[in-house]
Parts: sequence; structure tokens; C-alpha cells
Amino acid sequence: MKKNILRQLFVLPLLVAVMAALHACGSATGSVRAPAPFTTTYVLHQGGSVALTPAATGGAGVASSAPVLKLDRVNDSRCRKDAVCVWAGYISFSFALVQPDGSTSNFVLSDNMPNGTTTINQGGLNFTLVEFDPKEVPAKNETTPDYRVSLKVSNTNSP
Repeated sequence: MKKNILRQLFVLPLLVAVMAALHACGSATGSVRAPAPFTTTYVLHQGGSVALTPAATGGAGVASSAPVLKLDRVNDSRCRKDAVCVWAGYISFSFALVQPDGSTSNFVLSDNMPNGTTTINQGGLNFTLVEFDPKEVPAKNETTPDYRVSLKVSNTNSP
């Protein structure tokens, strides 16, 4: 009986210590903190790209693992000034989001395209078309302008 009590006095504290150590290890390595909420506005030209650093770093500095956003194409089918058109047309912007692992997702934003949207969620980030320049439709014989697109990017936790 004495042996049994001594064994329990030795084994029970040892068991509690091991369980506490395992809990501490699991808590330290298993906790994943969500990135801090952020909202950043980027301005892109056609063919231009930008690293979305707040998405990878929570807003603190530049990281090599940041996703990259590229403005692939501007589609301006709006009726040119001094032209006769059957429809008004629209302007849309095609983007590619390249993740650090190399995977790519494409999306289109437009403020007046049929079935288009000004906001989309891709890769856990919200993208919202803020504005574009030039807003005026070029004349019939003018060259295609160098479009600038302002895009607000925020993580899904942002208000």
C-alpha cells in the first residue's frame, strides 16, 4: 500500500508537468495570429505591378513573400468623341494577383460594365476600384491614353 501511495505521489506530479509542457509547446507553435487590419490605395498603369506588402507583413516593411498585383489590360470600348456608335460601351480593368507560391488569380473591375463589379475578394483581400484617369473618352483619332487606375486594397478583417 505504501508503495502504491509513493508511486502516485511521484507519477502524478510528473504527469502534470509533462501535460503542462505539452500544452505550452502546442500554444507557442500552434497559435497563428491574423494580420492587423489594413487598407492601402495603389495607383497602377497598364502593365504595371506592385507588391501588396501589408498583406504579407501586417503593414510593417517589405517582405519577399508579398502577393503581387498587376494591371494586365485596360479595355476601353466607350464610344469615342465625334464617333457614331450603336452603344455607349464601357471601360474595364483586368488584374492578375500572383501569390508567393506562384499561383495566379485573375479578376476584372469596372464601374459601368454589364454584370461588372467595382469590388471583389481575391486571395483573402478586398479590391475596390476607386478611380481612373483620364475619365474623358478620347476623340476618334487620338491615340489610346496612358490610363492610371487607383485601387483600394484591404484585408477581409478591415472595417
